[in-house]
Amino acid sequence: MKLADALLIANRILAELEPHCERIAIAGSVRRRKAEVGDIEIVAIPKPYDTGLFESGIAPLVNRWPKLRGSLPCKYTQRRLPEGIALDLFFAVPENWGLILAIRTGSAEFSHRVLACGWVARGFHSSGGKLIKGLHTFEVREESELFNLIGVPWVEPEKRS
Repeated sequence: MKLADALLIANRILAELEPHCERIAIAGSVRRRKAEVGDIEIVAIPKPYDTGLFESGIAPLVNRWPKLRGSLPCKYTQRRLPEGIALDLFFAVPENWGLILAIRTGSAEFSHRVLACGWVARGFHSSGGKLIKGLHTFEVREESELFNLIGVPWVEPEKRS
């Protein structure tokens, strides 16, 4: 799908989900402004919600799209949007927002070769959406904090390929 078309869809989804989120952002190839987009990735910190018989908050919106992977509540779900493109929806908390957004902005190669190799070189590892060094878990509330922690100069999303 062309970037312009994907951006329209991503912004529409963002606007629909935003009232049910503490924080939400477009990630992936749309954020990197790639000419061709294979899916839409969004990272969100949802407000409290319920699932099941009395679903509320973000749940009824997400559950109206056919599920490809992951049932709410979860850290990740993939849904098929009416336009035929997949939505990858990643859930974060304030303490790991920056880590999840950076990883999910990608590219996959950038996330591995720059971010993951950078944190490993500094003695960190990532587990369960957390950045850990020894017995200490580090909060990564903003992407810039991740870059600073691992000693990597800031890279604009459009240049993370």
